[in-house]
Amino acid sequence: MVVSAQQRRPVVVLYERIVDAIHAGTYPPGSTLPSEPRLAAELGVSRPALREALLLLQEDGLLSVRRGVGRTVNDRPPRRGFEHIQPLEELIGAGAPVRVRALLRTVEEPTDFTTQHLLAPARAELRFWESLLAADGTAAALSQEWAAAEDVLERTHPGFAAALRQLAPDAAGGAPAPRGAGGPDAGRTSMLAVLTGASRGVSLSAHSTVTATLVGLRRGEQLGRPADTPAVLVTQVVRVGETPVMAAKHMLPTGAAALPVLQSN
Repeated sequence: MVVSAQQRRPVVVLYERIVDAIHAGTYPPGSTLPSEPRLAAELGVSRPALREALLLLQEDGLLSVRRGVGRTVNDRPPRRGFEHIQPLEELIGAGAPVRVRALLRTVEEPTDFTTQHLLAPARAELRFWESLLAADGTAAALSQEWAAAEDVLERTHPGFAAALRQLAPDAAGGAPAPRGAGGPDAGRTSMLAVLTGASRGVSLSAHSTVTATLVGLRRGEQLGRPADTPAVLVTQVVRVGETPVMAAKHMLPTGAAALPVLQSN
C-alpha cells in the first residue's frame, strides 16, 4: 500500500520531508515556518505542492495557523504511530455519529502484508473485513482489517475468536463468506471494535505507523475521491503478549473528519 518516492506526487514526498525536519529539530516546536515563497525556495518545490503538504500537516496536528504570525510548529507535535487501542469510528466520531458499512466480510489466504504483520503461514485462513466509515454523510475512512488464524486466536485470545465466529457464522468453517455475510451486527462494526469489546481482562498492546500517500484508483472509487487525493495511511498491529492477533490499514483522505490521534510516548 505504501508507494515508493518515485511513484508519489511531490506533495506526498514533501510531507515526509517536513515531518522529518520537524522531528529532527530543523523546525523546532514553537517556531514559525518561513513564508511560503521562501520555504518553497529552500525546499526546491512548487508552491502548490507545498501548500497541499502544509494543509496535511495542519490536519495531522503538527502545524497551527496563527493570524498575523503564520504557520507555527506545535509545542508537542504528535509522534509517529497510532498506538492507542480505540476503534476508529469512535476516534473519528468525537461525539458525532459515524456509520460503519461493510464492503466485504470474508476469509482469505495470507498476503505479503499479513505474512509480515500477523506472521501468518502459507495457506492459513484469515478473516478479512473491509469497511467504509462515513461521518455526516461523507466517506471519512476506508478500513481493511485482518484477524490472526483461528488456531492462533484460540490459543492467545479465545474470546476474540468466539466473538468473530458469532458475527460471521457463514465463514466459520474456513470457506470464504459471500460479500456482506455475517451476523446481524457484522456490517455495522469494525473488527477493532469487536476485539476491544472482547478483551475485558486481556492486556492488549499496539504498534503502528502513519504515512502520507494517495488514495489510488480503487480506493478512490470506494471513497468517492479522485485517485490523486492525498491521504493518511495508518497501519496498526494489535498483540496479546508477543503474539499479533489483528492487523489493519486505515486510509483517511484529505478533507475527511478530523482524527484526534492518541499516541504513546
